Amino acid sequence: MNISELPMGSAPEPVRFEHFPTRWQAFLWRNWEYAPAERLAEVLQCGTRELTEAASALGLPPQRNPDPEWLRSGYLTVIRMNWHILNYRQLLQLLDWTPERLAYTLKEEDFFWVKLGSLKPDCGELRFEPLTPEQKQATALFRKRVRKHIPVESGMEYLEQPFAFAEKYQARPFSGGAEKFELNFIHSYAASCGDIFIDIENHDPIPENLLAQYASMGIRGIWMHALLYLLHPVKGSEEFSAGYETRLRNLATLTERCAKYGVGIYLYLNEPRGMPYAFYEKNPDWAGIDVPKSAMRTNCTSTGKPLEWLEEACAALFRAVPKLAGAFMITMSENPTHCNYAFAGNACPRCRDRDPADLIAEVIAAAERGIHASAPEAKLLVSDWAWRTLRDGKSNVEFKKKVIDLLPQNVWFMSISEWGKPTCAGDIRGSVVDYSISQVGPSDEAVEVWRHAKARGLKTVAKIQMNNSWELSAIPYLPVPYLLQEHLDNLSRVGVDGLMLSWTLGGYPGGNLELLYKNVEELATDQFSVNVAGKICEAWRLFSDAFREFPFNCQTIYTAPMNYGSVNLLYPRDTGYQATMIGFPYDDLATWRSIYPEDVFEDQFRKVTEGWKKGLDLLDAVREMLQPSDRTPYEELRVIAEAAYCHLRSTYLQIRFVRQRGAGDKTAMAATVREELATVHKLHDLARRDSRIGFEASNHYYYSLNALVEKMVNCEDILDRLAE
Repeated sequence: MNISELPMGSAPEPVRFEHFPTRWQAFLWRNWEYAPAERLAEVLQCGTRELTEAASALGLPPQRNPDPEWLRSGYLTVIRMNWHILNYRQLLQLLDWTPERLAYTLKEEDFFWVKLGSLKPDCGELRFEPLTPEQKQATALFRKRVRKHIPVESGMEYLEQPFAFAEKYQARPFSGGAEKFELNFIHSYAASCGDIFIDIENHDPIPENLLAQYASMGIRGIWMHALLYLLHPVKGSEEFSAGYETRLRNLATLTERCAKYGVGIYLYLNEPRGMPYAFYEKNPDWAGIDVPKSAMRTNCTSTGKPLEWLEEACAALFRAVPKLAGAFMITMSENPTHCNYAFAGNACPRCRDRDPADLIAEVIAAAERGIHASAPEAKLLVSDWAWRTLRDGKSNVEFKKKVIDLLPQNVWFMSISEWGKPTCAGDIRGSVVDYSISQVGPSDEAVEVWRHAKARGLKTVAKIQMNNSWELSAIPYLPVPYLLQEHLDNLSRVGVDGLMLSWTLGGYPGGNLELLYKNVEELATDQFSVNVAGKICEAWRLFSDAFREFPFNCQTIYTAPMNYGSVNLLYPRDTGYQATMIGFPYDDLATWRSIYPEDVFEDQFRKVTEGWKKGLDLLDAVREMLQPSDRTPYEELRVIAEAAYCHLRSTYLQIRFVRQRGAGDKTAMAATVREELATVHKLHDLARRDSRIGFEASNHYYYSLNALVEKMVNCEDILDRLAE
């Protein structure tokens, strides 16, 4: 593949990072933690010695063997941090990747190209250049700002290395009660969304210590992404499936390991997956419609060929890996699959006159036949995510029932518990699309379609988020157990048979998961002494009640700054960039707020954070009551609650800053920036000590320590500009 074939989109000018004297210094600062100085020097086409001197001039500490895990397991972080700095050639040089690997990552790793905005800024070639006298002066000021906030170089070093949490998984004595649900399964906290089965020795998606901890907590299943063409080739197009034999062997190894702990592996199948144009040159009878802004097509299932292969591939997969527990399927709007996956079936001459319900049901039936031909006891779970006739359709129940009536009798029907639930934050009416913790389910829509499925004799599953959601995914779990207990109690009364406990986020092996077998008060008395447990419940109640005020909207949770928190920069002027899905919030308040007026949006985050602060204040008051046995669980709760507050409060402050910038109120802006500085300091201290803070499996780390220090410098730069 040629670098020129990588997608560019509209290729706008990159964002200017005005707190750096030069763009090459921004590159040096951001990558000092990620890659050896020798490689950074190669990218900038200079000597290692002069680059090391330049790093010192910025205030960076001497480089001590950068953790190779950043480039091995944190590459999404590295790409994001360089997206507005490096062109593709230099980005590949930094990563030591081929264009093919980057193209795959952009296309297949959980919509990464979309998360990046479906555009590559036109960065041009970046080279080291000697500094002008003015740039030297600006560099000295940058270093001065760094030392103002981090007085000694050792303060920029991790006290717990990134990814170190993986060494701490351990089985714990199971203290739960009777199981309320027949099935539960969760996404592995260690698994990305990439090609996870190709190299499990270096990238183990389910390390045994993590598996042992899940099993000890009563988790019965683990799910991971899978691409069928990477596990079973299309005859005559085997080049697209290189390495499939290795993947099958590795997958079999993982299923055998899990089986020892009574845990099953479930594969997420979003099939038959759309392919690049080259595939259809060999398989013209597969070709569906063009996918917008992408050099690929859907598979026209009306021709029959893709469905024949789907059945064959599922049968071959479950035959080759007999200990697979099952699979679950999403059949609309997730990735390009059949022609109507994104409500564009009218563009296909073969599909335009067909009922969309039939297109969905045919895909499911083909997979079911293949799976159960080889593994009659395997479970196939069918998700109704985005089942509707129109993209903006509000009432979906009748269409969902229509599809349910067409399903094979031996599949399990799964619905997102909160989907369609009305919201009313700040008296602004909306509804839940996707999933939420702040808005407790189930919705009336979910209950109605579960009942219809049960009437057909199907088992039912609720898709929920137990530990976190896109409302705030950078923290391993949200300490709001009363919201989760309320949700679980509701589902128990409805009578669903199983639970999907997380999407890619929320797989942390702890946190709220113990609520599967106990109530909040039991959780408190298990962890804390009698004189403290009641106060801990009060704090949990305050956090839970505060989080109910979250201004939920699907656009908001994907684009507003909650997930990135304080690392999202402040800009003296409007960047003109639109916020992206879990990628770059920028300064795009209009997209963040979605249905909410600016003042209501700001006020809701004020309510959330002021209520949350009351819980933190209560935890402060409890400190003097602690017994020795309380200290470890207390510090755990304190870290998690403070980190969550930093992210939520920073979101509030960024909303205020953009509004104040629009009003030209420099005095108010300066006050907001000063509070943001204090928030960044707190988050830096927490992330420095706890490797879980800022990590999420499908996005890797949202930030590194250097990125947080950069935000401190950014704030100082803004304050100086406001004082001019």
